[in-house]
Amino acid sequence: MTECVLKIQRLNKKFGELNATDNLSLELHQGEIHALIGPNGAGKSTLIKQICGELDSDSGSIEFLGSEINTLDVAARAALGLGRTYQVSSLLMQYSALRNVMLAVQSTQGSSYHFFKAVAKDRQLRAQALTYLQAVGLEKRADISAAELAHGERRQLEIAIVLALKPKAFLLDEPMAGMGTQGSLALTKFLDNLRHQAPILLVEHDMDAVFSLADRISVMVYGKIIATGSVEQIRQNPQVREAYLGEL
Repeated sequence: MTECVLKIQRLNKKFGELNATDNLSLELHQGEIHALIGPNGAGKSTLIKQICGELDSDSGSIEFLGSEINTLDVAARAALGLGRTYQVSSLLMQYSALRNVMLAVQSTQGSSYHFFKAVAKDRQLRAQALTYLQAVGLEKRADISAAELAHGERRQLEIAIVLALKPKAFLLDEPMAGMGTQGSLALTKFLDNLRHQAPILLVEHDMDAVFSLADRISVMVYGKIIATGSVEQIRQNPQVREAYLGEL
């Protein structure tokens, strides 16, 4: 079995009487795409927030690259190599696509946003940022503001930013959301290659993309993982079909 990069054991988070994550265990291995699926309200985004450090867990452990990270904040976890995209865009809309990525590159070099204007014309910084835009197919849109980009292009830009942070694992929260058929197909092809750079924990409702990409799938319902397996195992699981796939 390949190396375990992210290991979650017996994780719990309650909001009043609601068990958002309920004794949940999950692993992400090197080189794989592990898809997390389930109906709305299953707790998928809550789990991502716990992994990233945005939400404290009530109990359980999260290990990343062999070390427990429960006590680390968001910035510290990101610095270790957890790269995340969001359901709702966190782009700086007034800046160009290139500048958004330049900021990400700059952050890996120990500089802060406050010094950005002083290095905005740095050729090396621009060249690095352009390579990440090229990786997601946005190099021709480099000088367009994030506000002017189409929805699918913004999702591509978010991934370029995550790439610039040089993560050791990707946490992608519904990257296909709002995309048309062609955009979803293009992003699916890109993610298929991305797994070779770092493993991906993929939260996604687009089942065509999930079944095309996933090495393993975990199904989450009411805070619990009810099944984990290959695409075919999940397709044939009667409990999964009743709880989720039967809705589609």
